Amino acid sequence: SAALLGAAYAARGRAGGPRTGWWAAAGCGALGLGWAGAVVLPVVVDASYAVAVVVGLLLVAGLSEVAVRRAPDAVAWTALGCALVGAVGTGLPALAAEPATHAVFGALVVLFAGVAVRSRVAAVRSVAAVASVLCALVVAGAVGASLGWSAPRAAVAVLAVPAVTVGLGLRLRAAAPTLSPSPPLSRPLSLSLSLSLSLEIAGAFGALVAVGLSVPDAPYLALVLGLCGVLAAATALRPERRPGAGYLAAGLFVAATWVRLGASGVADPEAYTLPVSVVACGVGFLRRRGDPEASSWVAYGPGLAVTLLPSLVTAWPDPHWARPLLLGVAALVVTLVGARRRLQAPLVLGGSVLALDALHELAPHVAQVLDALPRWAFPALAGLLLLALGATYEQRLRDARRVRESLGRMR
Repeated sequence: SAALLGAAYAARGRAGGPRTGWWAAAGCGALGLGWAGAVVLPVVVDASYAVAVVVGLLLVAGLSEVAVRRAPDAVAWTALGCALVGAVGTGLPALAAEPATHAVFGALVVLFAGVAVRSRVAAVRSVAAVASVLCALVVAGAVGASLGWSAPRAAVAVLAVPAVTVGLGLRLRAAAPTLSPSPPLSRPLSLSLSLSLSLEIAGAFGALVAVGLSVPDAPYLALVLGLCGVLAAATALRPERRPGAGYLAAGLFVAATWVRLGASGVADPEAYTLPVSVVACGVGFLRRRGDPEASSWVAYGPGLAVTLLPSLVTAWPDPHWARPLLLGVAALVVTLVGARRRLQAPLVLGGSVLALDALHELAPHVAQVLDALPRWAFPALAGLLLLALGATYEQRLRDARRVRESLGRMR
């Protein structure tokens, strides 16, 4: 009966009949029931494991073809959904054996990549592209496991998938027509941009997986963070991705430096980070000299963070007074320069480090004073503080608003 309903729906669609309502429900039901019957058929006839896997792949290929060839209607979406569920059902049993894992997920990568390339529906292309990238991540992880690599070492192989997505994103953006200032966008351009965005999101997920795999081994974690920074910097070559990807690349490079220093047991990070900070701030100065509108976070943020933040982390457990004092003086100088030049990054970074350093150094003395006070003094002080804030609430609110506006006007 399901086959008859499906045939009637197909005939009605070719004859120009309606593709919604009861006919659409009949087509979706016929497709779903037919797929379910084909899935359980190898189990019913007690077919071998290889036959079941081949049947599953053929079903995914057939349903993907239906999703590509049909107009974006309910049946097309049902076919795509069944293909995705069928891919999961076929792929999970294949994880039990290495050859099956490579063969099945490699075939799924090709199938879903073909759907992403051939479909003319943006949503179908996006879903298929994400599915193809996820299957490629499984293949990359399986390759590392087959070679006997540990999880942190296999993370480097997993990063090959995000690298491919970044390259494809650059290629799609370069191949797309020039953006027209008047909407709407052309159909090829919108398809290319939607596919590029989907690849970037899936690639970012793959990078997160690689970072998670490398966490147990600090040297490999530093390597993976550095490679992720390279990929983010490559993404920043696209003008529309430059602000966000540029900040992310700088943060990843700084994090990779910190992790590498910690993994090497470096007790005096300034000897390694201070030259980098001087060079980075010099480059930032030249950048702002050529472009006064450039943000101070881009020009000076990475260079200052490379030294100030590792020094702050190292100064907290330091029992001596020299390092916290020198760090406090350096943070004070950076803060004053930021306030004088109206630069947001030096002011915020220097002020934050100075406040945390002073809090850490004054905490023991504050604790001694608090221990000497009677217990009733704490509720009394809290009450006085609340009364003072309540009496001057409007004034404090205006002060906070002025501070926010002043920071917002800074570069």
